[in-house]
Amino acid sequence: MMNKTNIILIGMPGSGKSTVGVILAKRLAMDFLDTDILIQKNADRTLQEIVDREGHMALRSLEERTLAAIDCRNHVIATGGSAVYSKPAMRHLKKSGAAIFLHADLAALQNRVWNYETRGIAKLPGQSLQDLFAERMALYERYADLTVHSSHLNHDQVCEAIIGQLQVLSGLVDDDERESEPNTP
Repeated sequence: MMNKTNIILIGMPGSGKSTVGVILAKRLAMDFLDTDILIQKNADRTLQEIVDREGHMALRSLEERTLAAIDCRNHVIATGGSAVYSKPAMRHLKKSGAAIFLHADLAALQNRVWNYETRGIAKLPGQSLQDLFAERMALYERYADLTVHSSHLNHDQVCEAIIGQLQVLSGLVDDDERESEPNTP
């Protein structure tokens, strides 16, 4: 972990990556980078416009190129939900950071994602949130260094869980020394 100064948030749309990322960066005195915003800035259009005009695979391709070009230290990086489709991009990000999977269950996501069809999600036309959830779950688990179950936690509690798990991962505290945290493995 010594060379890994970034915290990379991965998870489904609606899992809280962007909101938690801002709060976490502030609490840890780190910079924040939202890769969806970076993609939109580089493409000079919204994610939904990319999907509408060129299709979901074009968005994934832009995302892969954007992620592969990231070169930063001491950042909290909120990735798009489809970042995990790119093995090269995830390998690149994980060289400089720990990947934290914000695992929100399907019921929580269905309550949070009210704009599924217009949110700019890299998905097949007509693909349901449930199908997308099932398709991506193994990918999130594959790339996660840590998992925080965020369905029943508020943003501050998710940040606390992340900070606690990172302390254990880096050896700053023993697992026994930590206070019991709800919904964390």
